[in-house]
Amino acid sequence: MWEAIIPGFSIRVEGLPPIVTAATALGLGLALIGHGLAQNASSQETKNADVKAHDLATHKLELRGMQDTLEQSQAQRQKIEAEIASLKADRTKLAAALVETTQNVSGLEEKIAETERRLDTLTASEESIRNSLEGRRKTLSEVLAALQRMGRRAPPALLAAPQDILEAIRTSMLLGAVLPEMRSEAAALVSDLSELVRLRQSISADRDSLNADRARMREERLRLENLIAARQTGLSDAEQALGAERERAAELARQAGNLKDLITRMETEVAAAARGAEAARQADEAQKARAAAGTVSAAAPFKDPARLAPARAFADTKGFLPLPVAGNLLRGYGASDGLGGIEKGLLLATRPEAIVGAPCDGWVAYAGPYRTYGQLLIVNAGQGYYIILAGMERINVNVGQFILAGEAVAVMGDGTAKTAASVAIAAPQPILYVEFRKDGVAIDPGPWWMKPELQKVRG
Repeated sequence: MWEAIIPGFSIRVEGLPPIVTAATALGLGLALIGHGLAQNASSQETKNADVKAHDLATHKLELRGMQDTLEQSQAQRQKIEAEIASLKADRTKLAAALVETTQNVSGLEEKIAETERRLDTLTASEESIRNSLEGRRKTLSEVLAALQRMGRRAPPALLAAPQDILEAIRTSMLLGAVLPEMRSEAAALVSDLSELVRLRQSISADRDSLNADRARMREERLRLENLIAARQTGLSDAEQALGAERERAAELARQAGNLKDLITRMETEVAAAARGAEAARQADEAQKARAAAGTVSAAAPFKDPARLAPARAFADTKGFLPLPVAGNLLRGYGASDGLGGIEKGLLLATRPEAIVGAPCDGWVAYAGPYRTYGQLLIVNAGQGYYIILAGMERINVNVGQFILAGEAVAVMGDGTAKTAASVAIAAPQPILYVEFRKDGVAIDPGPWWMKPELQKVRG
């Protein structure tokens, strides 16, 4: 009996001499990539020892990586804080940086989600091939024995990757070390191993890309947090809702019979919301005057980060609005709500802790919890249009504050807190609800969104 051992695996072939050939390479490779092609006590003990050693080495690398990451994070934080400190005095630059960083984060969230989905598919394919090899153990043993008897060329001294095994099999076939009746089996092995090599290369590349994108995401989110803090501390007294007003807003949210009632009462009974409503009214009048005079700007509506009111009437921004979050559309406007009615808005599944951006310019009419909606944000876009965002975990803008399309206004949760939207569709992930209203009636938001290709460019 002859036995070949690679740490963690063992192959025994009855009646064969201890000659290392290209066929041995095949056997060793199958033992290396299979699940249980060699099953005996000594192999399991060796495997356990190797696992412990590998875990220890991995732990040391992780600790070193954590230390390096900590030092890098501290340096990044100092760099970002210095960068934003220079922007605080310039509201226009701060606003532009906030919108740009929000878009960067949203784009990275989408890219990371795509890579994760692709990795899931690749990993499943890899597992399928491994299972296929495992299910063909008897056939593989016969091929191994045949190649062992006829092999003439020594394989690499140490086989640690499928590429080596693949090359060994191909060499054996070229040297005529495989009988005609065994060539089909060997060819099938070549095909499977080639695909396994390709899959592992793709998985490795995607993992590297994913790690790089996650590192960029951490940096961009850190920058965004600092930009938001700078924005909020730079608000004028008129834009900051006082404690008493916040308490009044919370009381109205408890008392309001519906969202229309909440909006009406907020804009008549809460000073900050009333100021926002008046600013929206004045902006409407100014836009009407420009339209009458024929002086409406032909520039993109969100080009000027210094604007303190919408540059264009909301009705004229169709095709320009960015989606508030990177996510998957679960239900659209007008779809069945599963309860015999129809949806009045959109339901978007998001990543945990996804950043929510303002879909349009406008004044915050309400910001806070509301019934089973979760955190609710209502934006007065002018002309009787209101945008409703619900299901977030926290909101980082104040009632009465003017916000720009594309800038960060909220953060989603991790999906554990259930809102009316997530319960309705039994979704495990966070769900953002988006609704457009005109004069108190829900309308189809579809015409306002960017074209899909433009939406991708935005990220």
